[in-house]
Amino acid sequence: MDRINVLVVEDDPNLGQILSDYLRLKKYNPTLCTDGEAGLEKFKNHDFDICLLDIMMPRMDGFALAREIRNLNKEIPIIFLTAKSMKEDAIEGFKLGADDYITKPFSMEELLLRINAVLRRSFKDRDHQKNIFLFGNSSLDSDKQLLSIRNEKIKLTNKESQLLKLLCQNKNEILDRSAALKMIWHDDSYFNARSMDVYITKLRKYLKKDASVSIQTIHGEGFKLIDQS
Repeated sequence: MDRINVLVVEDDPNLGQILSDYLRLKKYNPTLCTDGEAGLEKFKNHDFDICLLDIMMPRMDGFALAREIRNLNKEIPIIFLTAKSMKEDAIEGFKLGADDYITKPFSMEELLLRINAVLRRSFKDRDHQKNIFLFGNSSLDSDKQLLSIRNEKIKLTNKESQLLKLLCQNKNEILDRSAALKMIWHDDSYFNARSMDVYITKLRKYLKKDASVSIQTIHGEGFKLIDQS
């Protein structure tokens, strides 16, 4: 697995160095900045998986930095580090979309546990989002096998969901019939091809409610999900 890239923005150089050394020891890849402006510049020019931000900093405080980061990336996890234990700071941090908050002094072990917990949630959300497909006025959640057309939700069978997922992955391009059969039915026999035609008919029936999408048959080749939205 690739190392997790961590942006550490902490104006106390001693604590910043201790944090960086500890994270590196635990096989993370930390980048240390000592003020908010430098942190923002690093964030703009590098890819990070999580941000650890001190609140009280010169040039740009942690709240202002988090606001700028959120404008650039809505999803990246943020944990605030602060010497204050004021409830107002915690509330302000969570309003800005913080994922967690830890008050100094803290143990490195506790911080690592919090980082790992936040990353697990983040990666789980990202993995789930990879299986949500938007097309026309519809969406498919292939994990839940759920087709949503405007406000209506249709529970799909396993094969209906697998077939629609393949069509979505190849939206506005030809989905090769034989390849689809081998991926879903594991065999492109005549019997399975007829079975797939039945599922295509079912999907077309569901999608009639969304005039901006259609499934075309490309004779001799396969099918194409057309999205005219």
